[in-house]
Amino acid sequence: MHEFDAVIVGAGPAGATAAINLAPFRRVLLVDRVAEPADRIGDSLAPAARRLLDDMGLWVDFAKDGHSPWYVARSAWGSDFPTERDSIADLDGNGWHLERKRFEIRLRKTAVDRGAVLLAPAKPIALSRSGAGWLLTLEQSQGPLHVSTRLVLDCGGRASSLLKPFGASRRADDRLLCAYVFGVRGVPSQSEGSTYVESVPDGWWYTSASPDGRRVLAWHTDADLMPANLVRSRSQFLEMAGRSRSLSAEIADASFDGVDAPRVIAAYSSALTPPVGAGWVAAGDAALSFDPISSQGLFHALYTGLASAAAVERSFLGDDSGLNDYAARLTSINAAYTRNLKSWYGLERRWRDHTFWRRRQI
Repeated sequence: MHEFDAVIVGAGPAGATAAINLAPFRRVLLVDRVAEPADRIGDSLAPAARRLLDDMGLWVDFAKDGHSPWYVARSAWGSDFPTERDSIADLDGNGWHLERKRFEIRLRKTAVDRGAVLLAPAKPIALSRSGAGWLLTLEQSQGPLHVSTRLVLDCGGRASSLLKPFGASRRADDRLLCAYVFGVRGVPSQSEGSTYVESVPDGWWYTSASPDGRRVLAWHTDADLMPANLVRSRSQFLEMAGRSRSLSAEIADASFDGVDAPRVIAAYSSALTPPVGAGWVAAGDAALSFDPISSQGLFHALYTGLASAAAVERSFLGDDSGLNDYAARLTSINAAYTRNLKSWYGLERRWRDHTFWRRRQI
C-alpha cells in the first residue's frame, strides 16, 4: 500500500498545474492514462495567462519553449465581411499559439521536478472510502497498484465519471463536437500570429497556425448535425471548408494532402455539481468545460489547477473555507461564461431558423 496526501487523476494542464503547486509541500501522486501527452487541438492561450505563469514560477521556461505570439483575432461572425481585433489594447499584451504537446510535457516535467510522483500510463479502476481518506486501485502494466490518500483531485476531463458515486453530477449544456485536421504550412503568410473564426449555417470554423509549422482547421457543430460522411472523408471535409472564399484564403498557406480523416472530440459546455465534496475536488474540464469559441479552456485549466491546489493546502492546514471559496468562484465563473456565450452566439442573426443557431438563441 502506497500512501499519499493527494492523488491527482489526469496529468493534463489542470492536473499537472495542481501537482506543481501542491508537490513542494505534500506527497502527491499524478496519474494519467497515457505515457506522454497526445497531439491534440487546443492551442490558444490568453494574454492574462502570463500572470499565472509568473506566479507559479513557470514563465521563464515557457518563454524558452518556442511558443509563437498571438496578436490578432479575425472573424466573420454575424457578417459576410471579416473583422479583426488585435492585442494592442490588452494590458497583458499578446496571447500565444502553443505547441500543445510540448507545453504539456513541460508541465508534467515541472511537477516531477517539484516533487510529484508521475505514474503514466495508469488508470483508476476502483475508488472507495477508507476512514477519513480513500483507497484507490490503479491499473498499470505491472498489475494493480493500491494507493491510500487523504484527498482525490479529479482532473480527468469533461467526460470523467470518477466522482459520480460520491455525489457529483455532471450537467451537459449542449451537444457541441469538433472535427479537425492538421495541414503543413509552406512559406510564412499574413495569417501568422492570428486566429480566424467563421460562422456558417450549421456551425462554425476555426483555423490558426501553430509554431511547429502546421495549421489546424476545425469544424464545430452539434453531434446530431455532424454528417457521418464528413468525418470519414478528408476530401469532403476540405471541400466543405473550400465553399468559403474567406476561409480558403486563411488556409491557403497550408497543404492538407495526405492527412488522415478528421478527428472528432467533444467540445460541449458542462459543469460538475458540486465541484468539491468530502475529501475530493475537481478542476479543469472535469469541473467546468467551455465551448472553444470562448478561448477559455487552457487558461481555465491553469487557473483551476492553481486555485484548487491552494484550496486543498488550506484544507490540509485545517481551514476548509478554502474549498468553499473555490466552489463559489467556479459558480461565479460559470455564470459569467454562460452570459457571455449567449451574447456571442446572439451576434449571429443570419441563420436564426437553422437548428444549430436556434438552439443558441437568447
